[in-house]
Amino acid sequence: MTSVRTVFVLLTAWSAFAADFRVIEQIVAKVNEDIVTTSDLARARVQLEQQLRAEGLKGAQLEKTIKEEEADILRSKIDNLLLVQRGKQLDIKVDSDVTKRLAQIQAQQKIADQDKFQQWVRDTFQMPFEDFKAEIRNNLLRQRVISQEVSSRINIPTAEARKYYEKHKDQFIRQERVFLREIFLSTEGKSDKEVAAIEKKAKDLVARARAGEKFADLARDNSDAESARDGGRTPPLKREDLRPELRDIAFTKEKGYVTDPIRTDKGFLIFQIEDRHGAGLAPFEEVENEIMEILFEPKFEPALREYLAKLRQDAFLQIRDGYIDTGAVPGKDTSWKGPESLKPETVTKEEVASRVYRKRLFWLIPIPGTSIPKESSSNPDY
Repeated sequence: MTSVRTVFVLLTAWSAFAADFRVIEQIVAKVNEDIVTTSDLARARVQLEQQLRAEGLKGAQLEKTIKEEEADILRSKIDNLLLVQRGKQLDIKVDSDVTKRLAQIQAQQKIADQDKFQQWVRDTFQMPFEDFKAEIRNNLLRQRVISQEVSSRINIPTAEARKYYEKHKDQFIRQERVFLREIFLSTEGKSDKEVAAIEKKAKDLVARARAGEKFADLARDNSDAESARDGGRTPPLKREDLRPELRDIAFTKEKGYVTDPIRTDKGFLIFQIEDRHGAGLAPFEEVENEIMEILFEPKFEPALREYLAKLRQDAFLQIRDGYIDTGAVPGKDTSWKGPESLKPETVTKEEVASRVYRKRLFWLIPIPGTSIPKESSSNPDY
C-alpha cells in the first residue's frame, strides 16, 4: 500500500515539474485542413526582419516598421493557405513550372551537380530541399490563383487609360533613351585557352539569339551579370550612358537587334535592343501599357482582399484567443473550439429504455448453400 509520505513526495515532484512546464509549440489557427502554429509566426517575423534589413532599414525605423507590419503576419499566413487550397480545388498544375524554376536557380548559381545544388539550398535557406521545393510550388499556385481569379477580372477600358494620359501628359515627356538586355561572360582570372572558349561561347549565343531563341532565357541561363536574374534587362539608358561602340547601334538599329560580342577588359558583352524612346511627349500607344499598370495598382489590392474575404467566409476557420486575423470577415464566427470546449453527449435512462433493438443471433454463421433461419416470433424485442 502506498504510504502517505510516498504520495507527498510524488505530488511535490509533479508540482515542481508543472511549474517548469512551458508550451513551446501551439496551434494558433485552423484553416480548413491546415494549421498555423506559433513557430510559423515566429519564422515569418524573422523573415520580415531580414527583408526589411535587406531594404536598408535599421535602428528605430526598423523596429517601428516591424511593429506596424507584424500585426498582419497571421493574416498573411491565412491568406497564403487559402490561396494554395483554392489552387488545389481548381486543379491547377504547376509541376513543370516548379522544375523550370529550380533549374533556373541552379543555372544562376552555376552548380551543375544536383547533390551539391540541394546542399546549397539546405545551407542557404536553412530548410530541407523538399520543403524548399514545396514553397516554390505553393508560391506558384498562389500566383496562378491570383492571376486567374483576381487580376484577369480587373478591366480597365482604353477610354479610361486615354483620359489619364490626357490629364497627365507631363508624366510622359521622355528623354531619348534605349532599353537593352545584356549577356556578360566574364574572363577574369582565365587562361588564354579559356578565354578563347568563352569567346566561342559568346559567338554561339549570338547565333542562337539571332536564330530565334529568347534572349531573356539565354541571359538568365548564361550571363555572369546580376541582371541575369531579370533576363538580362538593364535600366533605361541615354546616349551618354553608352560606350562609344554601342552608342550608334543602340539608337539606329531596329528593335530586337542583337550585337556581336563586344570585348572588354573583364569579358564579353552581348546586347539586344528591346525598345527605344525618342525625345519629347511619348505617344499614347507607346505608354498605354504603362498607364494600364498605373491604373491597375489601386484596383488590385481591394479586389484581392474582397476575394480573400470570400475564401474566408466559405472556410472552416478558427483563431485561438489572443491572436487577431486582421483580414477577418465581419460576422463570421472564428472563435476557438478546442477539445476542452466540447461537451460529451449524454443520454438519459428514459431515452435508453425507449430505444428498440433487434436481437442479433451472433452464433449463427451463414454456410454456403444455406440461409440464416428467421427469428421465431417468440423472440422478444429488447
